[in-house]
Amino acid sequence: MRKSEKREKIIGLLNNHFPNPDVPLDHKDPYTLLIAVLLSAQCTDERVNIVTPKLFKIASNPLDMQDLSQDAIYKIIKPCGLGPQKSKAIKKLSQILVREYAGEVPQEIKQLEKLPGVGHKTASVVVAQAFGIPSFPVDTHIHRCAQRWGLTSGKNVKTTESDLKKFFPIEEWNKLHIQIIMYARKHCSARSCFGLECPICTTCYPNRKSKFLHKKP
Repeated sequence: MRKSEKREKIIGLLNNHFPNPDVPLDHKDPYTLLIAVLLSAQCTDERVNIVTPKLFKIASNPLDMQDLSQDAIYKIIKPCGLGPQKSKAIKKLSQILVREYAGEVPQEIKQLEKLPGVGHKTASVVVAQAFGIPSFPVDTHIHRCAQRWGLTSGKNVKTTESDLKKFFPIEEWNKLHIQIIMYARKHCSARSCFGLECPICTTCYPNRKSKFLHKKP
């Protein structure tokens, strides 16, 4: 299958399954999205969406959040896991936003990556979904599907991000990021399909007979 044909088929199938994808993390602005994405590390979106309303009821902006003690933040976010690290990061990044950015979330990935607890994936999600800046955050779901669909060499998530940006048109990146995550969870999960069952896997590789062997990120 030609590269252009594969691209069109994948985009078409994703649009059929998830034509209007929404960010699965509840938020109202760039700051609340930043906090929600930070909390989602090693935690389900469903649990984050249970915890964040309790946190944002008390502090939904960096000015109010910086005034909370780390212990107060920890008690609320504890169900999300990694509570000590996340509560420390939330308080410190809120202080930095107030002190250095007038309480606003910066729109530059490099600036976001300098904030405590904010890695490249988190920063990429924020610029893409809060500011509409083209980005292609890669999590384990996207990394897995990109390998199964033959879109990357699969060496690591950095390589996968670069490969996907080359494969898909830039105007589709932000939408595709959400679509692939949703598709992966429903149709091409880590514990099913294995490159043999879902519509995209079978479209890309109709003659594949054995389970796809993944390269871990």
